[in-house]
Amino acid sequence: MTSSTRTHSRTADGPGKKQAQRSLSRAQQVAVEVENELLAAHTPVGTSLGRRTDLMERFRVSPTVINEALRILRDRGLVVVKPGPGGGVFVASRPPQVRLGALDLWFSGTGTDPLDLFEARMHLEDVLTRVAVERAGPTDIRDMEWALESMRSAGTPRDFLDANLRLHLAIARAARIPVLAGMYEAIAAIIGGAATRVELLPDHEEMYRHSIAVHVEIVAAIRDGDREALDKCLGLHRQDLVRAVDPTRSPVAPE
Repeated sequence: MTSSTRTHSRTADGPGKKQAQRSLSRAQQVAVEVENELLAAHTPVGTSLGRRTDLMERFRVSPTVINEALRILRDRGLVVVKPGPGGGVFVASRPPQVRLGALDLWFSGTGTDPLDLFEARMHLEDVLTRVAVERAGPTDIRDMEWALESMRSAGTPRDFLDANLRLHLAIARAARIPVLAGMYEAIAAIIGGAATRVELLPDHEEMYRHSIAVHVEIVAAIRDGDREALDKCLGLHRQDLVRAVDPTRSPVAPE
């Protein structure tokens, strides 16, 4: 299966992603299409994408829409627009392979589509967290709370990602299913080792705070053995993972 086929199957899955795509403006849709094409084609930095008029014709949109799409892409640092003879729209940087809530992530040398790793991680988390609520002991809760504190005090986006991976690994171990916990640890190690760049979205503060609050509630539900509260928290956690403006590069979580 090619990467483009895998991407198509992802976008077809899940009502949450379909709803997110329908809610995008036409300019946001164009920006997402351009990003996905750059990613799929491994387009080198400096490559010309043509002039504004070429993009208007290609996507069949108005000057207002293409200008807004280019503003979105410029704000993400993905294109530059050069005026005059020889000018046009040029690739400025490579798009992130994964969009995880407020985080953009770039990877190298995984040997596997990074989004496939995050999907596997999500499904394992869903199973292991539901078992951990029955089996976690005081030492497990302490390890989770330490990881939570690291998330709160993270000084960089990479620190936040690493703390998040530690938290979910502590939860996985608390389930007392060594084979599945070992699989989860292996996936987390690949993700952590292959991530070459982690960035936060502009104006990420609300998403950032909400993510921490949801993880606090997950740990509280596990500590209290409250399965009903945990189910609600896991639903919020799944919603947090899908980037509304680009759901095609967010992991598909269990429904």
